[in-house]
Amino acid sequence: MTYRDDLRVDKALQGADFPRTRQQVLDYARDRGADEKTLEAMRALPEGTYDNGEQVVRAVPQEPEGDLPGGSAR
Repeated sequence: MTYRDDLRVDKALQGADFPRTRQQVLDYARDRGADEKTLEAMRALPEGTYDNGEQVVRAVPQEPEGDLPGGSAR
């Protein structure tokens, strides 16, 4: 997950009630109109139940932002 993914995931989950399963988290984000980059990052979530949005954000796997300094390739 990049810093921008972190912000996207957090925004996509605003207003969500928890706990939620992985699939419920994905469904909520999709239903709220999350963009494809956000959904792509969230599809990498491990199966399980999440107690809050912060837990979801931390669970999205880290990914480098690109080959160029500062991650500008992303």
